[in-house]
Amino acid sequence: MSEFASSTVVQPEPLLEVNDLKMHFPVKEGILMKSKRYNKAVDGVSFSIKPGETLGLVGESGCGKSTLGRCVVDLYKPTSGQIKFEGQDVALLPKSDKLAFRRNIQMIFQDPMESLNSRHTVGDIIEEPLIIHKMGDALWRKKRVLELLDIVGLPARSVTRYPFEFSGGQRQRIGIARAIALNPKLIVCDEAVSALDVSIQSQILNLLVELQREFNLSYLFIAHDLAVVKHISDRIAIMYLGRVVETASAETIYSGNKHPYTRSLLSAIPIPDPHHKPDRIVLQGDVPSPINPPSGCTFHPRCGHCEAVCRSEVPRLRNLESAAHRLSCHVDLIS
Repeated sequence: MSEFASSTVVQPEPLLEVNDLKMHFPVKEGILMKSKRYNKAVDGVSFSIKPGETLGLVGESGCGKSTLGRCVVDLYKPTSGQIKFEGQDVALLPKSDKLAFRRNIQMIFQDPMESLNSRHTVGDIIEEPLIIHKMGDALWRKKRVLELLDIVGLPARSVTRYPFEFSGGQRQRIGIARAIALNPKLIVCDEAVSALDVSIQSQILNLLVELQREFNLSYLFIAHDLAVVKHISDRIAIMYLGRVVETASAETIYSGNKHPYTRSLLSAIPIPDPHHKPDRIVLQGDVPSPINPPSGCTFHPRCGHCEAVCRSEVPRLRNLESAAHRLSCHVDLIS
């Protein structure tokens, strides 16, 4: 090694930074339909994603995962907070730069049938973003569509067919082809495999991993299944009722987690061994309403480790042994 080489590893700047993001939807009530209360779908979330990294976002249905993803891709305008992409505040981008931003961040939706226009051929669906962003002439775009179909493992003859002629896994491949058509830097995968059979899920996950390696993509991978997230994620963020309660590397989440909610999710993962008796952690009660969340820690009504401070004080997301492992809990679980 050269004597001038630095002994410290320079960490890349985050591609995406989300700071204290909130998305509160007004609830209109009464004869005059006034908004007196709010659905706090996302309530103060912060995280970052580096180039080439996958952050898995996990939580129960209704915890705000998909809403957060739609805020990131600018489909929703957040109530407050900040989203920075490549160091630029997305909310402050002029209209002239918004198109370039949207070119660099794309989304793969949960239901491939609903997210694809049933009246358009596959060729038209994949070519549409190229036309919107005025990329190449008609001949170049046709060649690009065929290239994208080949990349995602679909035959060239698919270009003249319609979405209803394909299986669920094939339709998701079409959605992936559309998402990578513009060579984005970040893709938000919103429950991208949850609607597919288990065997097809593994194929799509492997395809996403291959695409990430080939094109240096970053993913925000949203799911409710920790077993699926483990396969693809570098880091995992656990979300509950609009807030992130624990963030760490995938390995730490599975072997060194600290939050009781994380442990309950992990205990629900099925193990393919008939002789193994799972040590399930069954949570009591239902998920509280985000319109009227509990005081203090929102998880305290269902937590078996609840103390008095949990009912009155909101825990902050703090660093543990290192900045790589963050926890939002008043009680440290040792084992």
